[in-house]
Amino acid sequence: MIRAATQADPAALAALHGACFTDGWSADSLGGLLASPGVFALVAERDGGPVGFVMARNAASEAEILTLAVLSAARRAGLGRALVGEAARRAAADGAVTMFLEVAIANKAARSLYGALGFEEAGRRKGYYVERPGAVPGDALVLKAELPLRPSGKVD
Repeated sequence: MIRAATQADPAALAALHGACFTDGWSADSLGGLLASPGVFALVAERDGGPVGFVMARNAASEAEILTLAVLSAARRAGLGRALVGEAARRAAADGAVTMFLEVAIANKAARSLYGALGFEEAGRRKGYYVERPGAVPGDALVLKAELPLRPSGKVD
């Protein structure tokens, strides 16, 4: 089941984000974003608990995926695809015609997912991701898709 996040969700979403990323976002950060104009989050639940979420922001005719997190035990079951698809539908319903996101060049699974959903490279951000202190920062790809999404079925 996918549902809209509420102001009761930031602590659970922060725990989920921390389980997925080295530098997980805090409950305060997520709650602050969720309270911001144009920001929404969608939560995927199984057995009454969150196993994934997507947070996005609409601004005029553009939308941006701010983060996508799916617990490792719930991956490869279509949740990421469903969350991004639902975020894109909601963004389009709110007037967005284009959606952007950043993804680490090294994250082949995420790049494959986004490519299959019709996202294409629009740019790069050098040194955007720092996995751990002292590590060499990784580059990010800026990806763009026209809304509604037109899945290609292509998997890189």
